[in-house]
Amino acid sequence: MNDISKFTNEQLAGQRLMIGFNGTALNSDLKFYIDTIKVGGIILFSRNIKDARQFKNLCRSARAYAGDCGQPPLFIAIDQEGGQVARLKEPFTVFPGNPFIGTRADAVRFAETTAAELAQVGINMNMAPVLDIAPKDIDSIMAKRSFGHDPGQVSLLGTEVISNLQQNGILSVAKHFPGIGRTIIDSHHDLPTLDVTPEDLEASDLLPFQEAIACDVAGIMLSHIHYPRLDQKWPASLSPAIAKKLLRCKLGFDGLVITDDLDMGAIKKHYPIKNVIQQILKAQIDIALICHKGPDIETAFEEILRQADNSELMANQGKKAIQRILRAKERVESEK
Repeated sequence: MNDISKFTNEQLAGQRLMIGFNGTALNSDLKFYIDTIKVGGIILFSRNIKDARQFKNLCRSARAYAGDCGQPPLFIAIDQEGGQVARLKEPFTVFPGNPFIGTRADAVRFAETTAAELAQVGINMNMAPVLDIAPKDIDSIMAKRSFGHDPGQVSLLGTEVISNLQQNGILSVAKHFPGIGRTIIDSHHDLPTLDVTPEDLEASDLLPFQEAIACDVAGIMLSHIHYPRLDQKWPASLSPAIAKKLLRCKLGFDGLVITDDLDMGAIKKHYPIKNVIQQILKAQIDIALICHKGPDIETAFEEILRQADNSELMANQGKKAIQRILRAKERVESEK
């Protein structure tokens, strides 16, 4: 699967996209995304779920269709953190969320149970855990989703979740790098700015991500936060200074780097999708996440294809991204 010479340019471009769609079955939209846009992954939400049987059939049908189209296996992802961000409800186990995970045993139980239930219906990637640190003294946007205010405790519990998800066949994506716990504005609506020094981040927010890298986390999701002391112009999800220099080079992460949803207000209100894709490629980000049906998915695909065709540097960096993507897919396939 890792021999990228066998793939068309369109396949290589499509692997860089993970998309959301409307519907609860393998419909014409999802077929188009798989057979024409050739997406590398899909992300599922409550809108895609009626019941456990239907959901399992959806995952199985999407995976089979990708195979029939000669595509590599799909990433099939979901946000199943527990608490206020849990797409799967009953009959799946509904955990109260990270603030209620206080011990390593709690973290192991959450991860093992969640991994078993996700694998049973065909999910192979969980956009979890949240590794953001929520300080005591502010009304943190992540207070109800974080393991807490102590970097050591967040690291301990987060790495237990990562290890036990992945030991049970589910790729883990830690989020939201380099940390959004200090913010109070919701990036779903607009672009927050966090004026914090690199030294402050290194002393606190980055520590759980460093531990996640050390325990071989499959992926890291970038935040839609502007950190002007790290990059004066671009938010983390579009920033070469943060994604490439800090995460890849300084921290040595060679796994999947994924944007947060590019449909969120922090990005959608401020940057045209073509510019967004150009920045993602410059920053050596592997996967652009677009969670809603719309023209941006097709535009993103065309721009990735155009950039690779027009630039030898982008083409070479794109090959490295594809190798990371295929390596992660081979990893999850081997753990079945």
